[in-house]
Amino acid sequence: MTLSRLAFLGASAAAVAAQAQTRPNILYIMCDDLGYADIGCYGQQYIATPNLDRLAAQGMRFTQAYSGSPVSAPARATFMTGQHTGHTHVRGNKEYWRGVSTVRYGVNDEYSVVGQEPYDTAHVIIPEIFHDNGYATGMFGKWAGGYEGSYSTPDKRGVDEFYGPICQFQAHSYFPNFLNRYSKKAGDEEVVRIELTENTQYGMYGDAYKKRTQYSADLIHQAALQWLDERTPDQPFLGIFTYTLPHAELIQPEDSILLAYKGHFCIEKSFSGDEASRYNPTDIAHAQFAAMVTRLDAYVGQIMQKLEEKGLAENTVLIFTSDNGPHAEGGADQDFFNVERLLQGLKRSTYEGGIRIPFIVRWPAKIRPGQVSTQMFAFYDLMPTFCDIAGISDYEARYRNPRLANDYFDGISILPTLTGEGEQQQHEYLYWEFPETNMMAVRKGNWKLVVQNGTAKLFDLSIDLHEDNDLSARYPAVFNELKAVCTSEHVPSTTYSNPTLP
Repeated sequence: MTLSRLAFLGASAAAVAAQAQTRPNILYIMCDDLGYADIGCYGQQYIATPNLDRLAAQGMRFTQAYSGSPVSAPARATFMTGQHTGHTHVRGNKEYWRGVSTVRYGVNDEYSVVGQEPYDTAHVIIPEIFHDNGYATGMFGKWAGGYEGSYSTPDKRGVDEFYGPICQFQAHSYFPNFLNRYSKKAGDEEVVRIELTENTQYGMYGDAYKKRTQYSADLIHQAALQWLDERTPDQPFLGIFTYTLPHAELIQPEDSILLAYKGHFCIEKSFSGDEASRYNPTDIAHAQFAAMVTRLDAYVGQIMQKLEEKGLAENTVLIFTSDNGPHAEGGADQDFFNVERLLQGLKRSTYEGGIRIPFIVRWPAKIRPGQVSTQMFAFYDLMPTFCDIAGISDYEARYRNPRLANDYFDGISILPTLTGEGEQQQHEYLYWEFPETNMMAVRKGNWKLVVQNGTAKLFDLSIDLHEDNDLSARYPAVFNELKAVCTSEHVPSTTYSNPTLP
């Protein structure tokens, strides 16, 4: 039995049922490597995103929302744990598929174990809290919080229904050999592999790959829609849809979405491929990327329609965001699509471009439409926000592990900002570290400290959003104060390399 089960002090089953009609549903859509300016309502001019633009018009769009990390696995960990990367266990993309034996799927050799460093089971994560408090929990898309057979897979961490890749490396391929599933409804006792037999009769790379027909993004989305269709007002739900679009491999079905862009850019880009990374080649990288974003937008539109059809839209908090900044992998070309160069840096950087993300929230019962918020927050604020929305009071006291000397919860609820009710508490500062590029960052008000390889620079984001002018010599007191935060907030890791402190 997990700690969260032992710690649960919830109401009786009858009381939970009585609350079901009033407790809000939460549907959290986190896509993969979508940049701040990759959708229309954030300034994108080349890619059509009508549904996301409509979602923003119907709710609240944030302009100073941050990921918890500039790369996938730790970004998701900060969301799941409510901890920043100086405290949470997962701080990088540590892989568990390297060097293992292989198994055969059709004509393909595949890794026998796949996944990333597991979340620490001594610390509760969001699905466990909500499962313990009577919510139906479904997750569709990338897990990246453990490897197959580890102590941290969806079946062991409060998720009722899961479908998608356990491993983010497996997610590099959009026509993969298999996806993972855990379904109580189907009688699964643990996470299993579902072979995609229409794919496995063909190879993983080159011309043979083009014959594959089972497109993972569509399969994950259809499973998510089916799960939504099964929701009723009798039980509130938490849906976590971690869609893999528009990450890396610029390959997708040649349907009307792709054809709308193919041949329509005056400048195209070719990508020769990267077989080791499972990125197939393409001669139309710009069209592929644009179509992947529009396809993601179409998914969001179908989710909005499904909530309306089910009569669930009014009391559902629908959130759309990205896990971190945009990538330059697989042929992606951020210089082409974001010509205004609003933010410096890409994925893996603690400059603004690596961590500032689009964030849109619609909640018709509480949020007035058409709002734009400058409230500053990061992914680790979402655990307390979700708990506040669901009426799960005193979550820290209820779920803090008494066996750990420092079981950190770093978040602050932004519910007052969403509803306009009550006073919004503010962070003294936000904090990031990413060992794989030896970078750190601290933001306090408009001041931003960026540290790389131990060298620190100070920026004033109110006048220098692109972070070009180092002001450390002019403001030594601020500079030293933010450097001290790096020392105080960094708890050394025994699993990952530790960044060089300034």
